Amino acid sequence: MPAFGLIIIGDEILSGRRQDKHMTRTIELLAERGQSLSWCQYVGDEPARITDALRQAMSSGDIVFSCGGIGATPDDHTRACAAAAAGQDLALHPEAKRLIQERIQDMARETGQPYEPDRPDNLHRLNMGVFPANAQIIPNPYNKIPGFSLGDVHFLPGFPVMAHPMMAWVLDQRYGHLVPVQWQELSVYVYEAMESTLTPLMERVEAEHPGVKVFSLPSVDHPQRGRHIELGVKGEPKAAQAAFVALQAGLSAFAGIRVSTT
Repeated sequence: MPAFGLIIIGDEILSGRRQDKHMTRTIELLAERGQSLSWCQYVGDEPARITDALRQAMSSGDIVFSCGGIGATPDDHTRACAAAAAGQDLALHPEAKRLIQERIQDMARETGQPYEPDRPDNLHRLNMGVFPANAQIIPNPYNKIPGFSLGDVHFLPGFPVMAHPMMAWVLDQRYGHLVPVQWQELSVYVYEAMESTLTPLMERVEAEHPGVKVFSLPSVDHPQRGRHIELGVKGEPKAAQAAFVALQAGLSAFAGIRVSTT
């Protein structure tokens, strides 16, 4: 099964001027389709870093969504960086041109203004349809200004109201054939124990149950449980259940610790 990745681009996220809403919604959209997010990367508006991140995404074999930076202002570098990463020239995509001109017509009609496609600001808007040569269009139901795909890397606007329906469209149209991953997570709360003490047990359970991941989530100031470790396993349901039995049996061998499921 392919892995899913997410790249979020923009200085405004790293500076705190905007709060990221893409990762949470991406996790939700994937979960609705029986998939999960494997990694996420934040990148500022620096062309060299964006190009490097996109080059790695394109060579990874993963299905990757990139959100942000596909507009036509000076701080929007993603389209050019995508072309550089793919080794392609930039060109005005004919379908993108048609969609952007439709949007310009809609705006003129909504404001009672004449449609003037050759007006300088309208010509500038066409830059939003200048994509790498082999790009495929991602429709935008919000305002018709499209995103684009290069293979399995998909470029979406930074606006969540646009990006998230577009992401859902890509998942359904391009990857609807993927079999939902059957995944189960089981855990207990462990008190009066240190992670270093539990590590050999965790390593043993993983070694004896291939495909299962063991996780440890310590907390030192939980408002209800206080200091504790949430210790668990995740994986294909049958394998996860067997590993969880082994984990619980291993915990029972420790003296002086308390284990709870609630």
